[in-house]
Amino acid sequence: MQQQRFDVPLAVKFGSPEQQKVLRSAQDASDFLLNNWPGKRSPKHRAALQACHAVIDAGKPAMTARRAFLAAAREVDIVVSDMTDA
Repeated sequence: MQQQRFDVPLAVKFGSPEQQKVLRSAQDASDFLLNNWPGKRSPKHRAALQACHAVIDAGKPAMTARRAFLAAAREVDIVVSDMTDA
């Protein structure tokens, strides 16, 4: 699991009323993509899910999943912070 952790966590908004969730790993991101994703599932959503699974199942670098998730999250405007200044 350690290799699945993001070097820098991501904070995203979800739900109603709006809440925040901090994602710290590829598993967190995958769970969010599958269970809490707002709106339609675009090609960026699909790419993010595939990247998360590549980290979880094949040991790819966690940064790959983080970047793909961030691109998809920006597309649907749910990024609160990428926590680089935290």
